[in-house]
Amino acid sequence: MNIQKQQFFNLLILSVLGITYSNFYLLYYEGILLLLFTLFISYFIEKEVNKNISFSALVTTIGIWLMMVSIHLWVYFIIIFFALLQKKYLKIDHKPIFNPSNFALVFGLFFYYDDAHIVLGQLGNEWWLMGVLILMAGGILIRVNRWFISLSFTLFYLFFQYFLIVDYDSLMLIEDIGYRFYSISFVLFILFMLTDPKTTPNRLWNQAIFTFFIALLTTLLDRYYGFRVQHVFLSLFFFSLFVPLLTSYSKRVFLETFFIAFIAIVVIIIIENRVPYYFSMNG
Repeated sequence: MNIQKQQFFNLLILSVLGITYSNFYLLYYEGILLLLFTLFISYFIEKEVNKNISFSALVTTIGIWLMMVSIHLWVYFIIIFFALLQKKYLKIDHKPIFNPSNFALVFGLFFYYDDAHIVLGQLGNEWWLMGVLILMAGGILIRVNRWFISLSFTLFYLFFQYFLIVDYDSLMLIEDIGYRFYSISFVLFILFMLTDPKTTPNRLWNQAIFTFFIALLTTLLDRYYGFRVQHVFLSLFFFSLFVPLLTSYSKRVFLETFFIAFIAIVVIIIIENRVPYYFSMNG
């Protein structure tokens, strides 16, 4: 089984388990509609290069609904469409820049901030479900050599959260940081979204640099804006831009990277200066 197909079935199983046993927001028929829409759109976007089922596109859609909640189904349709569109056309050095699910979440925050909420509580915190997630993710991470990304990010994240937030704020405890890892959705981000093989570095040293800066920016945003779940997604969104620079040193790649990075900075500043929202999962 290829990686994309394995990823699709893993995330689909997690979604079914989430709907059955946790506080999952999306309904069965809504998920089926979104998957059918994804197949329809991906066919017309990718038909000249791929006439088979795009499991990569389906993974994008499931990644979106696992992390984002909206009371309007049409919001999902719009951000899925633009996520698949950018995956095809927004590239540096002929390579995709952003994890499409992560791009979709940032797109939703920017254009539909009041209607598209990033929520890390949909899969709950059941230990057995966490075990299923880790087993599923472990097999893929070893196959694509991305296990070090999850490990290094976790270590850097805990390090920066302790020395830049807990040690700085007498009201914060390290237990408050550790509690975030009880969220299956937060661990899902670390094991699945953060480790996308197409938009992350291949070499271990580059992977360490990549996760170092993502963890650092996430922590700095937490310190100056207060903890918000969107910070890890914004940090991944920003530093994904610089992955091409780790392997290509041409002037064109450099200029393209920093032009898009300037736009990304503006997007992040606008999102961060909006009033924080509070979303409650009610069964």
